Amino acid sequence: MTSLPHYRAIPATDLVIRPLADITLLYHRPSGQTHMVASPVPEILAALGAHPLDSHAIHARLATCYDLGDPDEARAAIATHLAEMAALGLIRAA
Repeated sequence: MTSLPHYRAIPATDLVIRPLADITLLYHRPSGQTHMVASPVPEILAALGAHPLDSHAIHARLATCYDLGDPDEARAAIATHLAEMAALGLIRAA
């Protein structure tokens, strides 16, 4: 079995999160960029903590509150979001 990449949240002081109706604004202080994101990005950020997690662990956390549909499809979508968020510097690889 292949090991899945693990991610963790960046320091809380590096990210300002402001929900606005159906979108969320994320101001990334280190880059000076503001990102407009929609669900499930804010939920993934909330599920991440100081301890490294992979897409399966994040899926398990989110599944306690949300109907995520097919688990394999949801885990794949979460993995894609994690990689994109890491590329933007919104989270970091562990």
